[in-house]
Amino acid sequence: QCLLSGSWRSDTGCRMVVSTLDKDNRFSGFYLPGPAAGSSELLTSPLEGSQQDTRLVPQPTFYFTVNWRLQEAAQTTVFLGQCYVDTNGEESLHALWLLREVADSPDEDWKATR
Repeated sequence: QCLLSGSWRSDTGCRMVVSTLDKDNRFSGFYLPGPAAGSSELLTSPLEGSQQDTRLVPQPTFYFTVNWRLQEAAQTTVFLGQCYVDTNGEESLHALWLLREVADSPDEDWKATR
């Protein structure tokens, strides 16, 4: 059974720590950037999200948002993915992400999402 509660590490060394899921499968926690982030201004940042009910779906989809605590910029990242359990019972997360930065004007909007 795939539960997001606990600590997860990405291939790039980032770490996500997730609290226990509530009765509605929502969770909160924090995200710590790894060395691959390449910026010393990144701080531990709060995250919030939700996953499908594992009583209904054993390998659930999930999402979470990270509102970055940065010294000079406002950014939010959304992660969307699925939790998998392999034949050895090992859990892994596979996710896509979008990063949104604040744009100074509608003319700059095109380059604010990566």
